Amino acid sequence: MATLGIELCDAGLQVASAEMNDPALLGTGAAGSPDWPGFAYHDGRKFHFGRAAEDVWFVQPRSVVNTFLLKLAHEPSPLAVAGKPASFSELAYLFLSDFSRQLATLAGSVQKVVLAVPGSYLKDITTEEEKVGLLLGMAGELKLPLAGIIDMACASLCDPRAGGFNPSLPVVVLDVHLHGAEFTLLTTGTQLERKKFIHLPQSGFAQLLKHLNGTMGNRFLRHTAFDILADGRIEQTFYRQTKDFLLGGEAECRFQVNTANRNYEMLVKHEQFVADAQGFVTALVHALQLFVPGSSHGPEACTIALTDRAAWLPGLETRLRSAGFGRLLRLPRGAAAAGAACIGEKRLSVPADLADVAVETSVPAGDARRAVGAPWEARLHRAPLPDPRPMPTHAVIDGIGHILGGNGSLTLGAASACADVVLPEVFNAAGDCLVQLVREGGRLWFVDTAPPPAGATGAQSLLRTVVEAGDHMVIRSGAHAAEVLFVHLAGSGASRA
Repeated sequence: MATLGIELCDAGLQVASAEMNDPALLGTGAAGSPDWPGFAYHDGRKFHFGRAAEDVWFVQPRSVVNTFLLKLAHEPSPLAVAGKPASFSELAYLFLSDFSRQLATLAGSVQKVVLAVPGSYLKDITTEEEKVGLLLGMAGELKLPLAGIIDMACASLCDPRAGGFNPSLPVVVLDVHLHGAEFTLLTTGTQLERKKFIHLPQSGFAQLLKHLNGTMGNRFLRHTAFDILADGRIEQTFYRQTKDFLLGGEAECRFQVNTANRNYEMLVKHEQFVADAQGFVTALVHALQLFVPGSSHGPEACTIALTDRAAWLPGLETRLRSAGFGRLLRLPRGAAAAGAACIGEKRLSVPADLADVAVETSVPAGDARRAVGAPWEARLHRAPLPDPRPMPTHAVIDGIGHILGGNGSLTLGAASACADVVLPEVFNAAGDCLVQLVREGGRLWFVDTAPPPAGATGAQSLLRTVVEAGDHMVIRSGAHAAEVLFVHLAGSGASRA
């Protein structure tokens, strides 16, 4: 029988089944479309949950609640049923009950269940006692064979599908939920251990999607003279298109509204989404800069692990790199569910008494997906050409030119490092291989983000070398090498800062 890991995120629950340390997600729909978002709707007769409840959020806003997993307490919610408000814990129980019925049809017989919960559930002893107590009570009522409750960020770094991280550096997991963002700082010694945590309220997808829906609605009004706010059902349809565009990752989307008299359309490019989300993303990156240990030279060396949800945010990776975060790791979809399932399969068992269920904010280092990276190096070779030479507009690798964008930022490296230009597959063994180029002060610089030598000062740990047209760089990993040529195309707009 399988072991299940459940990622208890209100933006969309994920479930993974693990056998022989090989996790697989269950019940996932189209890419980027969570099956069970944390919504509850009462139509006056009965409850609806998940996607069905989300799809009436703008039509019946007073009859929909989506904060019960965030709050998870005995406090009354805004949703009245039979003349009295239902509590947040009651809604959470009914939601999980509906979810478990669907799960039974997908997973069949289950040996163990491990919950990966938001870091806010385990932020202090008082909160942990309340929320874990409620979860244990629900698990007992639903007869779930619960073996453990694990911090979601911790579990996500134990997904065997993920790229490994450098265990000598701290890792910050950046996650975005429905009503907030979470930053978790973890270190690796004998344990992968949570050292620092913060929850940012009003920084989740509910706030972002309402903002994007408003900006897209105003743009649609200017483009078509049709106001989507005229009818809640039309606004709901528009919201679904906005969300699908955000999560789909396409370069462009055609927004459509069909009425009895006419069809209205508007073509929107992804760059407009990036611009509309700029304030949201900027605030998130600024908060991260305050959270991560740093110095006058910028953030200390660490890996920023982006959950699949966080990676949906338009322009986030670019903003992180421009803020000095050069080591990015993108975690797979459902990483916390997969990590929890594998941990449960390997070393957790279902206790006879629910009070003995393991609650963990740290796991043995052997559970984590640490990188055993091959050594690598990047060397810049100056061209024997007379000065002055123009600044490069393109980087050429394997015969393909890559534009150095308007801000001059470009990264080259292993696929797992979320690089702009992915090196040949042989470099995947060097999981932390990431070469960063930045335009600043009218020049292009090669920034050496490799771990500094022992005893290096802050200035020595961030070496920069100017890059000019005609220079080339050789990146090596073991016996393998890749060469990058920097060129200037006359009249290219990319040459202007």
